[in-house]
Amino acid sequence: MPAFRPRHLCSVAAALVLTITAPATAATADSSAALREVLFVGNNWDGTATVLKSSGDFAKVGEINVVPDKAARIAEINADPIKWIYYTAIRNEVGQGHDQYVDDMYSTPDGRSVVVSRPSFADVVSIDLATDRINWRFPVAGYRADHMAVSPDGTKVAVSASTANKVQVLDINTGKELGEFGTGDKPHENVFTNGGKYIWNMAIGEVTTSLDDPSMDWTKGDRHITVVDATTYKTVKVIDMRDRLDAIGLTNFSDAVRPAAFTPDWSKMYFQVSFFNGFLEYDIAADKITRVKTLPENPATSTDRTTWLLDSRHHGISMSPDGTKLCVAGTMDNYATVVDRATLQEGPLVTASKPYWATVSGDGKDCIISESGADQVTAIDFATGQKVTSVPVGDHPQRVRLGHVEANWSGTSGS
Repeated sequence: MPAFRPRHLCSVAAALVLTITAPATAATADSSAALREVLFVGNNWDGTATVLKSSGDFAKVGEINVVPDKAARIAEINADPIKWIYYTAIRNEVGQGHDQYVDDMYSTPDGRSVVVSRPSFADVVSIDLATDRINWRFPVAGYRADHMAVSPDGTKVAVSASTANKVQVLDINTGKELGEFGTGDKPHENVFTNGGKYIWNMAIGEVTTSLDDPSMDWTKGDRHITVVDATTYKTVKVIDMRDRLDAIGLTNFSDAVRPAAFTPDWSKMYFQVSFFNGFLEYDIAADKITRVKTLPENPATSTDRTTWLLDSRHHGISMSPDGTKLCVAGTMDNYATVVDRATLQEGPLVTASKPYWATVSGDGKDCIISESGADQVTAIDFATGQKVTSVPVGDHPQRVRLGHVEANWSGTSGS
């Protein structure tokens, strides 16, 4: 297997960190048009995306309807018994009684469209920001679309087809499939690394059962990281964290890798796992876990694992552009905190209602968390660890991504 040789990209370190923690480069500026950097907030239960300023006061710029074809999709599902079964299961299990209309989203390089993965509709669509009409639609393999990632040049997106155990890579402008690769059970997070050379996929296994005791961990399925060449989509490495966890005595830890953040030189990965209130540091070249950080428990948080959202105790991690700070969403413990990467000392615990994701502001000064329990996003200063502001958004915000719109976009769509 090829060895990974991380490169230090000093001149674009900040941009690359944002590519990993909140891939801004999906909206790589098109020289022919003036673009405005924004934050896209996916309101999963609403079927909307709130568009905010990317830094400063994070004021609302506009809103996008990401299910303009809802009636047609529902009719299609109702006409197919198998699709209807999966649609209903997604609503009742993963969606906690709600349809899942937007999981992930990125803007196109020209800032004219936004590309969205829609779990309940098992597809990826490109929506024209001027007309609210669909440019193209790609039904994923299987019955559910999940996390996406965008290449650093903004030309392609990788989407997890979670029930088909594969990742499909699409041309962001046309929706044409460029390639695909197999994964473990229930592929989840995708990340382009090393300047776009590789794609990392984290398979999390089954997260909707009540078999959450460590003794039943084997029932969760095949969970591993698949690393592929981002041009050929051939597997170059498989990383099973079970072996790495066992090697340091963490035999009762889940090996389901959840959100992750990489250092600017791609040498280390910081990742969360199911059921754990904290994160781990993984040295890529040495191929081993080097540090473990346990974060505070909220005394009010139930100890019953079956009450935790989709096996997540903590879900959401990002890194400051200079690589010195981590921001962690303590989902079930109802806080977020900034952690010093050198010492792993956490800062103030910023109260938050079921924070579900963490990303980085456009200017790199703040961590942005989505508070899915309060229908707002909150900015936390990387330097001080203190809350800056909160901004209301739609119903159940989850993924937050940096992107671009045309400078004259009014925040409304045409008919």
